[in-house]
Amino acid sequence: MERKQFKLLGFDIDLFNSKEAIDYVNNLIDGVNSSHIVTLNPEMIEYASKHADFAKIIKEAELVLPDGVGVTLGLKINGINAERITGIGFAQMLIEIASKNCIPLALVGAQQEVVQKASENLKKKFPDLNIVYSHDGYFSDNNMIFEELKQVCPKILLVALGSPKQEEFIYELKSILPSTLMIGIGGSFDVWAGKVQRAPQIWQNFGLEWLYRTIKQPQRFKRIFPTLPVFMCKIIIERFSKKG
Repeated sequence: MERKQFKLLGFDIDLFNSKEAIDYVNNLIDGVNSSHIVTLNPEMIEYASKHADFAKIIKEAELVLPDGVGVTLGLKINGINAERITGIGFAQMLIEIASKNCIPLALVGAQQEVVQKASENLKKKFPDLNIVYSHDGYFSDNNMIFEELKQVCPKILLVALGSPKQEEFIYELKSILPSTLMIGIGGSFDVWAGKVQRAPQIWQNFGLEWLYRTIKQPQRFKRIFPTLPVFMCKIIIERFSKKG
């Protein structure tokens, strides 16, 4: 299945809808090499613009989905109506695939009680889910986690360490695990554990989940602003420079 992409501020973004992305991912799961899914938002692009190593990680990912509303707006400014595919939403689709097909799943990240509760809740919702490994995100030795993951050989790995740490962790692990699909999903474990409430569906439908989370967690304001306005200005400048 061929990737459909558009380059935004130097980064190729896949334009699959959810169904197409899942079809593409099924091929990755069956592949012989490990693969990395990035769910891209403006903060990550801004960070990558200042950190070449992180930019390299994004550019070498096997799938880059438009997560942040700023990214989908940026695409729209360029005449592309792309579906916004959130990290947590896509991860839940992967969990359903794992449950239906007895695919071994691993979780890494968050606090110990959070990842444990998230695992319990996921197993209640998906009784056939095979979680072969879970570990909190509070470790100083990546190699220890890598060795433990090698022992259990998950086919899908969900990493909730926050960006850029989770992407850096996955990038290093890609060359160690033989055939694992990996995705960074930020604070999703907190939602699955019931510690944090996800935005109501109507907020999600209008692409305002980020605003809901900012209202609930005002400390996020500093992370989003001025990043989002600066990002949108760059998009507009890039768009008009192409016209010129």
